[in-house]
Amino acid sequence: MPKQKLVTIYGGSGFVGRYVAQRMAQEGWRVRVATRRPNDAIWVRPYGVVGQVEPVFCNIRDDASVREVMTGADAVVNCVGVLAERGKNTFEATQAQGAERVARLATELGVPTLTQISAIGADADSASSYARTKARGEEAVLAAYPNAVILRPSIIFGPEDQFFNRFAGMAKMGPLLPVIGAGTRFQPVYVDDVARAVVMGVLGQAKPGIYELGGPDVSTFRELMRYMLTVIRRRALIVNVPFWAASIMGRSFDLVQRASFDMIDAPVTRDQVANLRNDNVVSGKTMTFEDLGIETTSLEAVVPDYLWRFRPSGQYSEIKKSAQDLRES
Repeated sequence: MPKQKLVTIYGGSGFVGRYVAQRMAQEGWRVRVATRRPNDAIWVRPYGVVGQVEPVFCNIRDDASVREVMTGADAVVNCVGVLAERGKNTFEATQAQGAERVARLATELGVPTLTQISAIGADADSASSYARTKARGEEAVLAAYPNAVILRPSIIFGPEDQFFNRFAGMAKMGPLLPVIGAGTRFQPVYVDDVARAVVMGVLGQAKPGIYELGGPDVSTFRELMRYMLTVIRRRALIVNVPFWAASIMGRSFDLVQRASFDMIDAPVTRDQVANLRNDNVVSGKTMTFEDLGIETTSLEAVVPDYLWRFRPSGQYSEIKKSAQDLRES
């Protein structure tokens, strides 16, 4: 009987990682979910049969920790990334040094495949530290592991996302919905489509190199918010916050977070404002979903299924709407 293969997923309990873990379990692989808080990630175990999916402790900032959970693996996936710095989990430590560490040890241990999650907009010359460290992470990965598959998704949507869920929650609070960079363009991509691309990388079905992953539609930030408001059946005035004002806000919130020793999270950071100045769409200079043969999923096919809870009547919204339609007819 052939040995069951093992994949180690760094950040496997995160937004993207959990979908990768599910799909790898469905492929029949043993799945090692490497996370800083394994006791808080026991919910990944039901993704497979008993003992197939296991959360294990790992600190991506430490060589010994990364090596221990990688030992014996037939494939490695690195999903670790942060949208805002907190404590020792800086952009440099996680997205640059952490990515280099995973790739270097994968080469040392002879792991057959490595798939790295990066981001559209990764740029060594960017004004955003997030984008710069993503680029440095890619460079380090390819230097240590030239046959790596690197995936750069645009903004990712799905039931657990921190994009549509966050702004839908804000829309419940009042008549104004402030956004930074209302004209910035995005190409939202469904989280499970990204997971499908990762699985192809793990199975050796994707050509090594960089892939930019965008969904079927390109929309501005304002257009996405209008769509979200339509889905949750609420009205709000979308207010564009100028970049100069947003930069001041971000700098102030950064100071508050540091002064509170990270006990208070900044609602927006100066680095996020810098990142929002640039479009987040497929450039056409790399491989894409098309090269993987993956048909992408639209917003309309998924978003209404998880934003219904933000509607004025929540789960009863459809019933009320049907009753209103009957009265009007």
